[in-house]
Parts: sequence; C-alpha cells; structure tokens
Amino acid sequence: MSAELLINVTPSETRVALIENGVLQEVHIERQARHGLVGNIYIGKVSRVLPGMQAAFVDIGLDKAAFLHASDIVQRDAHDPEVKVSAVKDIRLLVHEGQYLLVQVVKDPLGTKGARLTTDITLPSRYLVFMPGSPHVGVSQRIDSDAERQRLKDIVSTCLDDDNGGFIVRTAADGACELELLQDARFLKKLWAKIQKRKQKHRKEAMLYEDLTLAFRILRDFVGSDLERVRVDSKMTWQALHAFTEEFIPQMTEKLEYYPGERPVFDLFDVENEIQRALDRKVPLKSGGYLIIDQTEAMTTIDVNTGAFVGHRNLEETIFNTNTEATQAIARQLRLRNLGGIIIIDFIDMQSEEHQRRVLHSLEIALSRDKTKTNIHGFSALGLVEMTRKRTRESLEHVLCTECPVCAGRGSLKTVETVCFEIMREIVRVNRAYATDKFMVYASPAVKDALINDEYHNLAELEVFISKQISVVIEPQYTQEQFDVVMM
Repeated sequence: MSAELLINVTPSETRVALIENGVLQEVHIERQARHGLVGNIYIGKVSRVLPGMQAAFVDIGLDKAAFLHASDIVQRDAHDPEVKVSAVKDIRLLVHEGQYLLVQVVKDPLGTKGARLTTDITLPSRYLVFMPGSPHVGVSQRIDSDAERQRLKDIVSTCLDDDNGGFIVRTAADGACELELLQDARFLKKLWAKIQKRKQKHRKEAMLYEDLTLAFRILRDFVGSDLERVRVDSKMTWQALHAFTEEFIPQMTEKLEYYPGERPVFDLFDVENEIQRALDRKVPLKSGGYLIIDQTEAMTTIDVNTGAFVGHRNLEETIFNTNTEATQAIARQLRLRNLGGIIIIDFIDMQSEEHQRRVLHSLEIALSRDKTKTNIHGFSALGLVEMTRKRTRESLEHVLCTECPVCAGRGSLKTVETVCFEIMREIVRVNRAYATDKFMVYASPAVKDALINDEYHNLAELEVFISKQISVVIEPQYTQEQFDVVMM
C-alpha cells in the first residue's frame, strides 16, 4: 500500500491529509486559536468534588473546568509502587477541594464538556513512552517476534534507575538500534526533569508541558509506517520539520519534500472536495447503494441502503454484496470524519448467518488499518451491529461546522403551512387577551406569500371571526419560522 502525507500550512491553521493508494483516508486540523490539548501536562486545582459521580472538576486555567474521574486517579500499592491499585475508592478519599494535582489531558473539550484528565502521566517519543512512577518496561503487543521483544526489553531496562520511572516500547521501535533507544530514553528523562522543576516554581494553576504541534506530532506518530513521502507547502515549516527529523527521526528526513507548486497541495488528490463530501449525510457507494450517517450527542448511526443497485442473481446476494461493499466505505468514513464513541450500523437485513459472519469479518479487516482503537460487538438481537471507536479529539464536523441558526440543530424546518396556522392561532390568542383595532403580521417572504395566496380564504374568515383587519408585511431578515403579531 502506497501512503503519503500532505501538510498544508497557513498562519492561522495547519491541516494534514493522509493519502493511501491515492484516496484520502484521514484529515487532521489544528487551528492557531484552538490548539489541541491532548498530551499537555498541567498543575491544576480541584474546584469541586462530586461523590455521586465519583469525579472531580479541576481548574487548569481553561475556560471550562476539566473532568477527573476516580478511575483516572492513579493509586499505587504502598509496599510495591510498581503495582497499581485497580479498585476505585470513594473520590473523597482520593482528592479534596483546594488540592493541587499534576494532571494530563487525555481528551480534548468536546461540545459543552470540558477536557478529560488523568493523573497517570505519560511522555511519548518516537520509540518509547515514559511512565513516571512505574518502574518497569513493557513492549508493544504488535511486535510479534519474541526474540525482538526480549532484545528491546533488555536494552531499555538498562535505562531504569532510581527515578521510579519506566518505559513502554512502541511498535515503531521494532528493529531500532540500541543507540536510538538510549537517546530516546535520555531525552524523555530530561524532559520529565524539566517538568518537575517547573512544577516546583508554580504555586497555582499552570501548564507545565505542551505537546508538539500537529505537524511534528503527526511525524512522530507515523514513525514506522509505510509512508513514501511527506509533502509540505510551507518552506518555514519544512525547515523546522527537517531539523526535527534529523535530530529525533532520521529515517523520516529523506521522505520530507518541500512543495512549491502553484497548484495547492490539497488539490493533488482532490482533498478539498473530499472534505466537503465528508460533511454530507449521504455517502454514495460505487454499486449504486448508499450510506446515511447521522452524528448525535449520544452516538453515531449508519444506515446502509441498496439504492439503485439491483444485483444480478437474487435478493439475498444483492443484499450481501451491498453490505460487504458498505464495510469498506464505513471504515473509511469513520477515519475520515473521525467519528468516535458508540457507533450503530444498520446493515440491510440478512437471513443467512454465514453472510452475517462474512460481513463482520470484512468490517474487521477494513478497520484493521485504523490506528484508533475499535471494538466490534457483532449483531444485536435487532440485527444492528454495535461497535465503539475511541474518541480523543473532535470529529471533522465539530471542527468545521456549527449549529444551524435557523433550525437550531434539528435538521428540519417547520413548513410554511405550519407557520401560517401558528400565526392565526396567535392572532386569536392576542385578540382574546387585549383590546385592539387591527393586527399587523411581520413574516418571512415565503410565509407572507402563503398567507395572501394559499391561505387567503382562511385569513379572510379569521378577519370576519374576530371583526378586525389583518395586514401582512414582509420582514426580509426573518427565517421561515420567525414571525411577529403586532397590535395596531
């Protein structure tokens, strides 16, 4: 599989697109005014303890208080600091109001929710993850070779000392030489020492460590993947990335390319149009079927439909082929839109259990290329596939869009006829409550036209019923649902 990264940089925004086999698979966006917070380390003050929720709100200097659950507060055995205590105690025994804690952001603020925190601090580098207070070495399960796992563990174990800090060896370390691993370990330990010094200096809420910006973070996280090249359209950013890779990720340096072309870098693979399409509810399939994707506060639902696809053999084969094709599109849309949390997939009903099994297997294979953790729970009693995808940052829709000011997020508007009847009921209500000579109705152009044309007879009967004159005036700034009934 051929893959490359496109990095588009402007003064206010950085965007990264992952292209696999010429098709856009992932989009990452970071805006100057809204940096992602995941990975940042703060010293925070507990502002409120909620025993009923087994959680606490922590002030880390942001607009919204961050959320710390009892399960995210690390507790270690008093006799063996390497052992974490898994039982969640009463939150009041773990923290109290006014207490200062060293915390790290694990989830960015989403909608009305503040950032999610943990006291289990981790510092990642290209090959290792440093874990203060946990003096042991772990190795990524994705490294299959037992000999390689032992080699890596032996090398990194020499870096353990009296600092009570341990390491996890990342998948990218497979095949890394001893010098590179030791350099990473020294870098992370120095970084942790700096954070400790900053903590001693600050007596109130403050940020002690800020994770790398998007472009640098992407390169760090894609170490070890089969990237062919990384194109950057900003000379300044390319130079900074070049220096960064030479020092920390030398194997990525030769893959970096400065893109000076007149044609925007995102136009090379039609990325801009793909991003626009990723905001649509309807996703067409090549066969003629389509998906309907609805993102809500609680979950994301995906409905699969045959559409214009009629197949060639029988109905069962048509349904199976549509569902199988849909698994590939669903896996891509989850990555592209960065959908997380609970996901419900309504495949077209299949009678054959074998077909259900093969569709699930196809979905698992399609999702195996996703670096974000997913968990498929299979078909429910209602024939729906339930799955989860880890949510760590806002979805593409939440980053690029805001709530519609006309429908207030409902996704639909009252019909012109409905608004006309509401106006008439309001006139009757006001007429009974107050004494007036005539009424003036201010409404949108569409509603005004309906009142003096389609609803003319109803309006005339209402005038006779209340014995008052009713005039209708256009208010160009009003939406279809807005109106005012004014007494004259």
